[in-house]
Amino acid sequence: MTKKFIVVVIKVVTLCIIIFAVSAFFISDVKIIGWVVLSLGLLCLALLEFFKISIKNVWPDIVFGLIDNGILAILAVIGGSIAGVAGAIIGGVVGNAITDGIAGIFEGYIAERLRESKISEARTMLGSAVGKMAGCLIGAGVVLIIVNFINPLL
Repeated sequence: MTKKFIVVVIKVVTLCIIIFAVSAFFISDVKIIGWVVLSLGLLCLALLEFFKISIKNVWPDIVFGLIDNGILAILAVIGGSIAGVAGAIIGGVVGNAITDGIAGIFEGYIAERLRESKISEARTMLGSAVGKMAGCLIGAGVVLIIVNFINPLL
């Protein structure tokens, strides 16, 4: 393994631990968990700037995450509402497969458009990972905020 690979793994795993710890701390507070998840997504965007990675270069990854986890969160909430924990798991697992495919269409489309416009969308390990994490957290956060407004008991 190269030193660069190990450094990226350390950065991403550290970010994952922070995201997990913050999410776990607030998980029982239904009223703010959507805002917490959204804030974690914005933290990832800020870290892209800190890591000197242009957001426009990882825009396809961010859009992938937004669509992927946005739709996934909707399917998990619906599954959970219909069949409890098992429904949420099935909604999440099946939803993940479906949303990966749908989000991949948009990710590829945006990447092609950027290339046609002579904008580099060359991906790096760190940029792609943090970009997708940002999009996923923002997409899910927005859905959770909306769900809480619609039904504050969920």
